[in-house]
Amino acid sequence: MSPYNPKMSARTPVIVLASSSPRRRELLSQIGVAFEVHVANLPEVPRPGESPLDYVPRLALEKAQAVRERLGAPPDRPVLGADTEVVLDGEILGKPPTREAGLAMLERLSGRSHEVISAVALTNGDLTAIRVSQSRVTFRLTTAEERERYWQSGEPADKAGGYAVQGLGAVFIERIDGSYSGVMGLPIFETAELLTEFGIRVI
Repeated sequence: MSPYNPKMSARTPVIVLASSSPRRRELLSQIGVAFEVHVANLPEVPRPGESPLDYVPRLALEKAQAVRERLGAPPDRPVLGADTEVVLDGEILGKPPTREAGLAMLERLSGRSHEVISAVALTNGDLTAIRVSQSRVTFRLTTAEERERYWQSGEPADKAGGYAVQGLGAVFIERIDGSYSGVMGLPIFETAELLTEFGIRVI
C-alpha cells in the first residue's frame, strides 16, 4: 500500500490504482480521489491481429482484474486500470527502447497527426465498466537537432510515442483534438463517469 499524495495520506483510499504512472496519480489527485497504488506488472503485448482500439481497453481491464485478484480487494474498494497508446498509421508506437528508436519515432511524428487511445477500467468484482477516449494530436515539423536535444532531456525514454504532452514535448504539439488528460494518460471525463457510476464522489 503506497498512497501517492502526502496531503491525502490522512484520507482513507476509496479505490486502488493499478498503475505506477506518476501522471495517473497526479490526475486522480487533481479530482480529489484518495487511492492506494498496486502495480499490475502484466505483459503489454497486442494479440495477433488485435486492433489498437481493442487492445487498449483489454489491457486496462486486465490490469484492474489482475490487481483485484491478487489483493482480494473488497467490493467497496474498486480497482482502476488504465492504458494509453500512441497510434500512427495503425501501428502502436509504444515506449522507445533505445535512443535510435526514440529519435525515429519523433521523426515519424514530425509534421503529422496521430491518434492517442486511452482506456480506463473499473471493477469491484460485481460490477465492471470501461470507457475509451480517442484524441488526435498534430505535431509541427521538427528538426533533427530539436529531436536530439529533446531525447537528451531524458523525458521521452519512458513515454508512449516518445513524448510527454505535459512536459517539454508540448513545444512540438500544434493542436490536440480530444482529451488533454487522455493524452497525458488518464481521461478525466471518462474516469469521473466511471467513479460516479460506482458511487464515488469526484467533486
